[in-house]
Amino acid sequence: MWAARRPPARPEEPNDEGIRVNDAKKTEAVFANRPGTDVQLPWLNQLNRQRLAGPAMENNRWLTAGEAPATLCVHAGTYEDPVTGAVGTPIFPSTTFRFSQSTYESFLEGYVRDIPTYSRYGNPGQWSVQLKVAAMEGAQSALVLSSGMAAIASTLFALTNRNGHIISSYDLYGGSYSLLHADISQAGRSVSYVDPLDLEAIRRAIRPQTQIMFFELLSNPLMKAIDLVAIAALCKQENILLVVDNTFLSPISCRPLEWGADIVIHSATKYLNGHSDATCGAVAGSRKLVDRVWAQLLRFGGNLDPFVCFLLERGMKTLAVRMQAHAEGARQVTRFLERHPQVTAVHSVYAEAYAHPHLRQYAPQATCGMLGFELQGGDPAALQLLEHLKLITCATSLGGIESLVSLPFNTSHSGLTREQQKQIGLNPGLVRLSVGIEAPDDLCADLEQALRQVYQGRSQP
Repeated sequence: MWAARRPPARPEEPNDEGIRVNDAKKTEAVFANRPGTDVQLPWLNQLNRQRLAGPAMENNRWLTAGEAPATLCVHAGTYEDPVTGAVGTPIFPSTTFRFSQSTYESFLEGYVRDIPTYSRYGNPGQWSVQLKVAAMEGAQSALVLSSGMAAIASTLFALTNRNGHIISSYDLYGGSYSLLHADISQAGRSVSYVDPLDLEAIRRAIRPQTQIMFFELLSNPLMKAIDLVAIAALCKQENILLVVDNTFLSPISCRPLEWGADIVIHSATKYLNGHSDATCGAVAGSRKLVDRVWAQLLRFGGNLDPFVCFLLERGMKTLAVRMQAHAEGARQVTRFLERHPQVTAVHSVYAEAYAHPHLRQYAPQATCGMLGFELQGGDPAALQLLEHLKLITCATSLGGIESLVSLPFNTSHSGLTREQQKQIGLNPGLVRLSVGIEAPDDLCADLEQALRQVYQGRSQP
């Protein structure tokens, strides 16, 4: 039986007004000292009501904001089972949970999201991994969903309405672009596509109906970095919500909420899970905004399966050490590719010619395993390269412990015309590489032998 009518708030977690809400009675006492304030329940009848962080159960592990990311990865949110003492969060496969009088009272008080009723609404396993995501991103609340696209769709639909306007990038991930171009537009929202590096173009795209700006922190696969600080300031000035996709950097490198973003989205399939064995997404932000996304999630039905919640929480425990390995591998592979005579360009945050200094402002120690490189001979040479690789696997996706390689022209950006690909900088011969955690020397050796076979017998430029 779930005895608590209200969930515990994170210790020292400020609410929307900066009030410490680790104790519900303390919060009500603060309200009681304000002239004209009615502190009588139900919660929904209070105009000055505040949302607690979470949701959470009494047995979830809370950590202070001062803990290091590596510690948060391991411990934040873990459900400490009072019966068995299990050191890991159990799996909660139950679809429904027993009601009690306190359940109905919680309904009246407005805490529908904070109690276990039916797993589409949430269950303890989901809450555990959500707390870990929230802790990592420095957020009040988080959601886990069935995929990154479920996270994006639920967020954009929840935070806009019919006749609303969205500003986004013209070189988005193909799935995100399709959502905006087809579903969002057909639902009565309009979308403007801009160069995410051109702040004046972004400013000119703003309309009175603009409700959201949606950008990727790092673009796929050219690794262009937006000016997060300037865009966040513009959004605040114009009263526009800023939604950013932090999949490529992960919260180990950057916590966008601290730099002015309102919502952070992840394809948690990638680095957060990190093992290429679970499809999932995540959303983090203020409790007020995440509650709105949660309500949309209920209608879309994109909740995360309890078994995948277990896999995601397990994967996130090693996020910090994995990102270090990804970064070291990507750094060494970048150096190798920069020296290779048949490689004409390298797109990597570790490249000597990396042209996006804004990244160092909000991610000074950027750890990322993604990079792109261009080959002499165009797409035919790139296709040959894939045939000769032995250790690196030709497959879509990214962020797993194994290195994966693909060609954007026939995978992630295949829905674009050649002219559109050229417009966003996808040149012939572009290869996308997700560097895993293998020994960097072995990865460089595999690339070396494959490139040697591609260019054997070809005349030198």
